[in-house]
Amino acid sequence: MTQSVYSLDETAKLLSVSKETLRRWDKNGKLKSTRLPNNYRVYTPETLKAYTGGVGIFDMEVMDEHHYSPIKPYKTIELFAGAGGLALGLEKAGLECALLNEVNKWACKTLKRNRPDWQVAEGDIANIDFSSFLGQIDIISGGFPCQAFSYAGKKLGFEDTRGTLFYEFSRAVKEVQPKLFIAENVRGLVSHDKGRTLKTMVDVMETLNYKVLPPKVLKAIHYQVPQKRERLFLVGIRKDLKIHYQYPKPSDDILVLADALKAGKLYPTDVPDSAGQRYPESKQKIMERIPPGGYWRDLPEPLQKDYMKKSFYLGGGKTGMARRIAWDEPCLTLTTSPAQKQTERCHPDETRPFTTREYARIQTFPDDWMFEGSMNEIYRQIGNAVPVNLAYAVAKEAVRALNRHTIEQEISQRFAS
Repeated sequence: MTQSVYSLDETAKLLSVSKETLRRWDKNGKLKSTRLPNNYRVYTPETLKAYTGGVGIFDMEVMDEHHYSPIKPYKTIELFAGAGGLALGLEKAGLECALLNEVNKWACKTLKRNRPDWQVAEGDIANIDFSSFLGQIDIISGGFPCQAFSYAGKKLGFEDTRGTLFYEFSRAVKEVQPKLFIAENVRGLVSHDKGRTLKTMVDVMETLNYKVLPPKVLKAIHYQVPQKRERLFLVGIRKDLKIHYQYPKPSDDILVLADALKAGKLYPTDVPDSAGQRYPESKQKIMERIPPGGYWRDLPEPLQKDYMKKSFYLGGGKTGMARRIAWDEPCLTLTTSPAQKQTERCHPDETRPFTTREYARIQTFPDDWMFEGSMNEIYRQIGNAVPVNLAYAVAKEAVRALNRHTIEQEISQRFAS
């Protein structure tokens, strides 16, 4: 069967109408079906495009939520899980996690505390055999830390990446053979070693029987995250499968700090109280002079020179230094510590760093997601996380792609028998 078709029930869900409505439309010519020899109604992509004004049903910008609800259980394995930002986004999209791996004991405690039913494998990924999951997993996901490769005298194949965490990620994919993999990393990977590191990763995954989509840097502010964070995503599809994944379309609805910390679009209440770092006295005096939305350039020049030291005479705006975030702007990218020099993230009204709970909201974690460890460890976990809503946007598209693949497979099998 060379052409995809959709059943009456599937088309009703895609168009968010009843099957009775479709039968009526078929009768009056508004949306004609194709009849199979057994009188079974199906709809072709061409028919649906004609109905939607030339837009493919799976390419429509405004789509019914039926597209994004899993029509069968889809299983995932999450690697380098951290505090669970990526895993939470996948869960929110309806995906079921079969295994999570993380080496940091406090992050593992965080995962286990919040999701006791998740199977969390704590420890070095190099010690985990994934072969028992062969053929059982739909998606492997994770944000492996970027490590440089040594190019001297090497062909840079799969084995040549041994000893790196990318090798462990690709080994898991090789052993499990999921339908898709979703990898995320810092945007700096795009230019690392003039792009050769990223090209090597793509080439290696291609040799493992995966078609890798063009890597994409996604800006979190376009996906219901009140933060100017950027992450690089790589999506691979097993070459023997006809799965059509599309990166999520960006939204023009930009959220700001007030959306994170005050009751509104994202949260029903103001941010709960929680522990937070404090500035040392010297920095406190500096930060008190910075207005909302301002940074070190707002200081008198003598204080600029004293605070910035040699950096004062270097090029670049260095707009993240001595920075107080305004209520009406997205937060700058969170780091693993809101008080460290060069990446200060100061509260708009109070002269203090953001608290841990404020940090979590800026990363779009739910308020009931509790973090384990010391205050500094909690900042580290949150600062390293993938924003939950960004992960959700990426995961929804994976669900839609898997749904489409499932429907096409079932229909092909149905009419082949």
